[in-house]
Amino acid sequence: MRVIAGKYRSRSLEAPRGADVRPTSDKLRGTLFNVLAAAMDLDGTVWLDVYAGSGAVGIEALSRGARQVYFVESARPAVAAIRQNLKSLGVVAGWQVLEQPAVRALRQLDAEAVSADVVFLDPPYDDAEAYDQALGFLSQSRLLKPETIVVAEHDKRCDPGPRFGGLTRYRELKQGDAVLSFYRTT
Repeated sequence: MRVIAGKYRSRSLEAPRGADVRPTSDKLRGTLFNVLAAAMDLDGTVWLDVYAGSGAVGIEALSRGARQVYFVESARPAVAAIRQNLKSLGVVAGWQVLEQPAVRALRQLDAEAVSADVVFLDPPYDDAEAYDQALGFLSQSRLLKPETIVVAEHDKRCDPGPRFGGLTRYRELKQGDAVLSFYRTT
């Protein structure tokens, strides 16, 4: 696994070990960033990388000019991998790791009046409740602006749904068994 483009291009990233770990592939990450770059200027953006795993998506965002990335992850081995990846790249600013369950971290960020440009969710594919809780909370939170893009990575056999309150899916991209669902407020 590596950083695809930007300041840290071609640098290697470590993934936490374990059967539950499923890092977003380089190819799918490349597709994600191509779609987002066509929709917005990534320079100076604020990201929430929820269920961050290795932190590859948030680190890619930092590499491409994001101002701030909040890595949300509750698994200790994954948190250690995120911190190690940031350290090995020499990233000293523009990030915060929240080592806690996703919805608790989202509540905390909401209470701190964080306003995100992009939210990337990648819970375990078989955890439908995680998608419902995170997308449901986001649809009611102040974390989203009208132009915020929420992206949920999921298995093609487990669709999180087309709508959560005022959050509506407007695009799906399929690649192998993985799907990226793009949501915006309506």
